[in-house]
Amino acid sequence: MFNPNTGSYELRLNPVADDSQSRYGSRRTSAPRQRSSSPQDSAATPAEPGAGERSGGRAAERARSRAGDRSGERAGDRPGSRSARRAESRLPSQRRGRAAERAGSDGKGGGGRGRRKAKRQLSGKQKALRIGGGIVGFALIAGCVSGYVWYQKLNGNINKIDVGENNPAVKNGPVNILVIGTDARSGKGNTGYGDKGSVGHADTTFLFHVSKDRSNATALSIPRDMITDIPSCQTTLKDGSKKTIPGQRQVRFNTSLGQSERDPGCTWRTVEKLTGVEIDHFMMADFNAVKQLSTAVGGVEVCTRKPIKDPKSHLNLKAGKHTVKGEQALAFVRTRHAVGFGSDLDRIKLQQQFLSSMIRKMKSGDTLTSPSKLLDLSDVATKALTVDTGIGSVKKLMALANDLKRVNVKNITFATVPVVDNPNDPATVVLNKQKAEPLFKMVQQDKSMTGKDKKQAAAKPKAKKAPASEVNVSILNGGGPSGAAAETVDYLLNKGAGNAASGGNAPQELAKTRLEFAPSQEEKAARLADMLKLPASALKKTDRVGKSMALTLGRDFTGPGKPLGAPDKAPSGVEKVNANDKNVCAK
Repeated sequence: MFNPNTGSYELRLNPVADDSQSRYGSRRTSAPRQRSSSPQDSAATPAEPGAGERSGGRAAERARSRAGDRSGERAGDRPGSRSARRAESRLPSQRRGRAAERAGSDGKGGGGRGRRKAKRQLSGKQKALRIGGGIVGFALIAGCVSGYVWYQKLNGNINKIDVGENNPAVKNGPVNILVIGTDARSGKGNTGYGDKGSVGHADTTFLFHVSKDRSNATALSIPRDMITDIPSCQTTLKDGSKKTIPGQRQVRFNTSLGQSERDPGCTWRTVEKLTGVEIDHFMMADFNAVKQLSTAVGGVEVCTRKPIKDPKSHLNLKAGKHTVKGEQALAFVRTRHAVGFGSDLDRIKLQQQFLSSMIRKMKSGDTLTSPSKLLDLSDVATKALTVDTGIGSVKKLMALANDLKRVNVKNITFATVPVVDNPNDPATVVLNKQKAEPLFKMVQQDKSMTGKDKKQAAAKPKAKKAPASEVNVSILNGGGPSGAAAETVDYLLNKGAGNAASGGNAPQELAKTRLEFAPSQEEKAARLADMLKLPASALKKTDRVGKSMALTLGRDFTGPGKPLGAPDKAPSGVEKVNANDKNVCAK
């Protein structure tokens, strides 16, 4: 008990007979015991101011114990007596335990000399358990501290760029991530590669689409030498200021990054315009990332059907399977002159094979069950990546990774955007619209290339169909191919429509085609839907139309008479590979 007068903790044993209350809240005797001293006590205990007045402390306990020996036990305090039990019940549990030990130290329950019971010696096993417990406890504390330090370290590794979008890391719907590999020579481990003086173009680009139910994913490779339009875009400069870069028509796709100070936001907008797919996030990596990541996972298995000796990439491999990492892994994904026709399209095949194998390795038990590999991988990955602000922290990246890890490797498909040789420049290619547009539509409408999604037939209008000659419609182009409105007018008139006219471009683009009609025009709308193969979901009854119905062609419209829904499988001739195919071999 703490005594505020002395500033010390004191032991107070209180007889039961006294009912008076002390100012410390406990009972005390009417006449406090006086210390009984002896020559030995005086010699053993140094003089201390006020020591003789203290009723507690170790010296007082010893004095009371010796006094009890000389005067004998009081009957009321004998162990087991009613008064002793009541007195003991008023003691704190720890003091009761110690009092019991003293009482039984002589084997008879008597007072004896009041010596403390000898400490029991621990067995070797008990010592080991106590020491081991201490080590585990220390490890847990150290683990928490080091975990926090490691978390802060990984957060500091990540580079972020504000591209004017701040989408949530995880959402309830399909996820589209733009993955960019840049050929920049700046930065650690990047010198000696790429074009000397390169500003860092979009050398390798994938649009990674993950389905809403996370059952499948599609990675579209976009050829760097494809001729396309680059829209104007606002970029963030190194000093944090904003700058709008004018758009360009008919230039190489890879110039959407680096050229004219364009940042990943420009590549983002270029891909959205090209594919009609809304992007959620981007991740950008450099040459060094390939070397470091391949090393962190312990190497990546690749295969080639013939020996490869590329003087440009310095890759030298015999035919067969190999495990590559570091410099050799980078050489593999940069090789093109020694495979196929020596074009960028052949290099894309090597990159798809390499990434498929790396995904398998990263999701394998060897990697996921190795803490050291996971730590190395997380450190390397965060150092290698530049991302948008929506996933610009370890917490957000982990949330995204945990969301996407549900996709089974066997349901991931790599495909290449279909292109044909450019007749005006043999060193470049142009989009093959006939095959590319159905492929883009599959991504837009979350259709799997592995057949994992459930096929649902589009509902058709149930109303009775009026004769084609009664169809009267005005057509606007709100996202369809150029000239689609005029083409649709000609198509309908040739099919016997009473009246069809083009109204030019719509005031704003629509993702999906829409036919608006008045309640009195329902049968005419049903006939028009049948002629153009429009689903019931495209029809909208409204009072805002006049004598003619209003048809707005959306981004899902590819041509008159063609179904708006995405095809169930990729068009024939589209280059694709399954990520779980371990038999893919470079030709």
